[in-house]
Amino acid sequence: MRLATWNVNSAKARLPRLLEWLAEAKPDILCLQETKCSAQAFPTAEVGELGYAAAAHGDGRWNGVALLSRVGLDDVTLGFPGELNGVEAVAPEARAIAATCAGMRVWSLYAPNGRTVDSPHYAYKLAWFAALRDALAAETAIPLAVCGDYNVAPTDADVWDPALFVGATHVTPAERRALADLQALGLHDVVPTPMKGPHPFTYWDYRAGMFHQNKGMRIDLVYASADVAGRVRSAYVDREARKGKGPSDHAPIVVDLGP
Repeated sequence: MRLATWNVNSAKARLPRLLEWLAEAKPDILCLQETKCSAQAFPTAEVGELGYAAAAHGDGRWNGVALLSRVGLDDVTLGFPGELNGVEAVAPEARAIAATCAGMRVWSLYAPNGRTVDSPHYAYKLAWFAALRDALAAETAIPLAVCGDYNVAPTDADVWDPALFVGATHVTPAERRALADLQALGLHDVVPTPMKGPHPFTYWDYRAGMFHQNKGMRIDLVYASADVAGRVRSAYVDREARKGKGPSDHAPIVVDLGP
């Protein structure tokens, strides 16, 4: 079975590329983030023509998540309890969706950016991760894959120049502790193989030259329970999907699972 995750940076703007990629890569399950459309506006009919059932969660703003599956899409849940955890300065956002696909519980996540460490959005990010941990704790007894744009680089090796990120979000000890708390539930970081250079970066800023110089970050992650991680036969960053006209600023991660 092929599982993939991709911050597509607008499902509507990137629709031709998304459909082309689906036809070529043929994932059985695809987790999408930053769809930037409501559930009603998601291109369900278009992906359906390629054999995918779709479930989407979005409000038409900059967030939004979706799941596509051709192996079943059952028990869909939108969000999770306590996502704001009392952070009153931030409105609720569509950042999580889960479903059961071929007996595996799959989550598509678009974690808050955090903006700056003194922003209410940073407090929201940490609260969101804490609530996510509590939600996932109830699901660790079943095969589980938690995929998406985590907006956290797990280690200094996951950013192109750690010195440039000192004092910034995405690399703070508190954010990395949030990832460690998820792994403490028994989840394993499925690290993909890079298609260029030594680092499996998944995001490159749109600024000129960042992608071609491979000045990126690994912030898109696949966390899997032990039974799912044990089935991994290969995992790679599809860097080719970041090339060409009008790409997303993220590349998909593709994970092939054995029986």
